[in-house]
Amino acid sequence: MPESPSTRRNFLRQSSIAGAGLLVPVLAAAQEKAPPDKDKAKGDEGISPAEDLMREHGLLNRVLLIYDEHLRMLAAKRSFDGSVLVGAADVIRHFVEEYHEKLEEDFLFPRFRKAGKLVSLVDTLQAQHKAGRELTATIRELAATATLKYVSTDSEKLADALRAFLRMYRPHEAREDTVLFPAFRTIVSAHEYDALGDDFEKKEDELFGDEGFFKVVDQVAQLEKKLGIYELAQFTPR
Repeated sequence: MPESPSTRRNFLRQSSIAGAGLLVPVLAAAQEKAPPDKDKAKGDEGISPAEDLMREHGLLNRVLLIYDEHLRMLAAKRSFDGSVLVGAADVIRHFVEEYHEKLEEDFLFPRFRKAGKLVSLVDTLQAQHKAGRELTATIRELAATATLKYVSTDSEKLADALRAFLRMYRPHEAREDTVLFPAFRTIVSAHEYDALGDDFEKKEDELFGDEGFFKVVDQVAQLEKKLGIYELAQFTPR
């Protein structure tokens, strides 16, 4: 039976984004002996499935900012070392696509289809996962061939792929955070919901080691620092 609006509001408060969406086996340029990101809080997790997925979206958003910065450099015809973009694409590939999206496809989507709820949305989200993987392959391939600058055709192809990825994933994750994840709590029992939270944490530890999410956050922070976009204060309007 669907939960009352007040129950859903309480759930949304309790599972608001803590940081986020997507293991990385090795990011060649960014992760060797990377110092920890001092701005994050670590500790015992014990978080719900929705909070787990939502904080991973926060991580995804930080990678999207790295994509944004490369788009700006391409538009300004500024040369850059492609290794940072390769590192960002590797985070997307390994953490978002091979882990985060697999959780959604294996644990969430089948339950929505079985319950007959939000099936059209789920089908669209899964199709977008497939399209995103194709775009990631293109972005990584073009970034890996770069040293300091691209020929114009490669530049245009890379910019198109980055724009397409950004245009799809921002509404994609927003719809999951505001529609899919809140509704998930209404189609499973409290026991099953809590058990899935434990399963998600175990899978994360299995793939990325203890505090694996925070390790990937550290990797993304190192990429941000290389680009000069790590300090949050720089984004404050003046």
